[in-house]
Amino acid sequence: MGTVVGYARVSTGQQDYQAQLDRLKAAGATKVFSEKRSGLDGQRPQLAECLRYVREGDTLIVTKLDRLARSTADLYRIVTDLNDKGVGFKVLDDTAVDTTSRTGKLVMGILALIAEFETEIRRERQMEGIAKAKAEGRIGGRPKLMTDNVEAEIRKLRKEGISIRKIAAQIGFSKATVQKILA
Repeated sequence: MGTVVGYARVSTGQQDYQAQLDRLKAAGATKVFSEKRSGLDGQRPQLAECLRYVREGDTLIVTKLDRLARSTADLYRIVTDLNDKGVGFKVLDDTAVDTTSRTGKLVMGILALIAEFETEIRRERQMEGIAKAKAEGRIGGRPKLMTDNVEAEIRKLRKEGISIRKIAAQIGFSKATVQKILA
């Protein structure tokens, strides 16, 4: 029998995760990782440490699904990684999410389909937005900084005998950019 490992997270410094810790320990967690980070924050060092810590035969438990993942796709990725390592996953507030049972595995399969569906919808909306922007004459990326006026200024300064280094400093572009314009 492996170790029961818990993960607790609260979003802000004002919130307290003691209630989560108590519930995780009551559910048998002998090792608990906890942090105060937003779920939207991709940088969750304690979660990363927790996922490195768990070994085959262990079970990772959380009080609620939203404590672990930022989205369905994020959840599916984490649970797939756990599954590949032979680690079970349970949610205390949602007994249907339990990869150590057949029903829980079915639920995770459904979540996988939902995650894939969400990704497709997001991709479709992104393509529609790009097509609309192109139709309106908007092109992606940041605005061009090297305008015709800036190029003319570079050439004028060079004709006045000013060094490339001084031109670059005055205009605010790199020496290489100034050389490329003059070439």
